Amino acid sequence: MPVEPLSHEEIEDRLAGLPGWSLDGDRLTRSYRLASHVAAAAMVVHVAAVQDELDHHSDLTLGYRTVSLSVHTHSVGGAVTEKDVELARRVEDLAAAHGAH
Repeated sequence: MPVEPLSHEEIEDRLAGLPGWSLDGDRLTRSYRLASHVAAAAMVVHVAAVQDELDHHSDLTLGYRTVSLSVHTHSVGGAVTEKDVELARRVEDLAAAHGAH
């Protein structure tokens, strides 16, 4: 089944269930703050494993006590798709386990 870009209304509808995530241009984005740099690094490793499992990868940035993600789907010209929403949901689910907010 081919991946299709989501409309702006569909993206806004999906974002309603993803607190902290937003649309920045043509990407879904989110930043998390963690208790320590090591905690942030551990979250990055966990996110990378989920991305490999989904075969869908974001721009993932590790900072001092922060993790930031920016994602869109290259195969549809850089638009937001359900693949991006699914990755955001999975990251949101694992973030709590890392104490991210």
